[in-house]
Amino acid sequence: MNKSKKIVEFLGLKRSMIALLTMVILVGLGEKMAERFLPIYLMALGGGAYAIGLLNGIDNLLGAIYAYPGGYLSDRFGYKRALIIFNLIALIGYLIVIFFQNWIAVIVGTALFLSWTAISLPASMSLVSSVLPMNKRTMGVSLHSFMRRIPMALGPIIGGTFITLFGTKDGIRIAFILAFVLGAVSLVLQQVLIESTATGERAEISPVRMFAFMQPSLKWLLISDILVRFCEQIPYAFVVVWCMKYAGISAVDFGVLTAIEMVTAMLIYIPVAYLADKSSKKPFIVTTFLFFSAFPLVLVFSHSFPALVFAFIVRGLKEFGEPTRKALIMDLAPEGKKAGIFGLYYLIRDVIVSIAAFGGAFFWEISPKTNFLVAFGFGLLGTYIFARYGRVSAASTRRQAPSEQPKVQ
Repeated sequence: MNKSKKIVEFLGLKRSMIALLTMVILVGLGEKMAERFLPIYLMALGGGAYAIGLLNGIDNLLGAIYAYPGGYLSDRFGYKRALIIFNLIALIGYLIVIFFQNWIAVIVGTALFLSWTAISLPASMSLVSSVLPMNKRTMGVSLHSFMRRIPMALGPIIGGTFITLFGTKDGIRIAFILAFVLGAVSLVLQQVLIESTATGERAEISPVRMFAFMQPSLKWLLISDILVRFCEQIPYAFVVVWCMKYAGISAVDFGVLTAIEMVTAMLIYIPVAYLADKSSKKPFIVTTFLFFSAFPLVLVFSHSFPALVFAFIVRGLKEFGEPTRKALIMDLAPEGKKAGIFGLYYLIRDVIVSIAAFGGAFFWEISPKTNFLVAFGFGLLGTYIFARYGRVSAASTRRQAPSEQPKVQ
């Protein structure tokens, strides 16, 4: 019993955290059964390369737009009530893609349910920041990321199996139906288990005013992150196309590759979180940016399943310092505005990065190799900027003491 208590304390497993992690698994499993195969689904419904680029661009753009109101609602009403709204948005998206089978309706529906992560992430991070002390926040964020990888690993395998058994159209539609059921169950469980939170009466609704609370250290991280996300999003929607159409693997094989990626990430989350909570966060973030950069370069040379296995291990290692980066955002955000600052960070980042998502189709039309190499270049630039200018010192946090924070009218 004493040993179990120590494990619970080590991992920071409070009741609200357990509820959050359960929700992440249920909603994530529903989402990931179909999400990785959406480019193939769009092609089956008559969409082409630009439809795929449109889907990826809209997802990034709406994810960015949702992030800030997600943060505001969490600061204003508390993360528990905010999560009700976010889950309902996802459920509406599933209903659209279940009942309307054409590629335009799929883009509309997926713009809702694929944005669940973006709109709920500020509330989730606010929950972690509220229920855990600062020396456990990276662990809490890592557990959140760890649990997200369970459905990321299992979902594509289940979705790939549905496609193999029932074909692309029917298989993915069945996945959407199951996703709706899991989302509804999650909606009930999270409201039963998550403890109520006080509302933030002084939540700031203006992004411009909120930006005044973002300190220079966080702005350098944001600039670097934007460039690294260019590296990720330029090829993102076309990775499945490369694997299945150029390397010649099956949908199930692609599901296995995704599982390999997720397992790789999951194996490093907890030990890295333990080390990051006890030392400087900067080396961990630089390392994760390097792995982001390496993936598209490795993909250029991956023309067989064994080569793709190595590429997806590299892709999994990009999560090395991702929870650390999220924890750093919360550390550098002022008290009472953490969800809002987190949402603003993602609003700025993803609006800009959506350009890369739209541009991915342009580079792909030139050639897949062009797409991957351009992405690699952006990754290296972002990594260099953070390595050169990034700051994570405690002193930068102290500069935003309450008495020094900008006054908001």
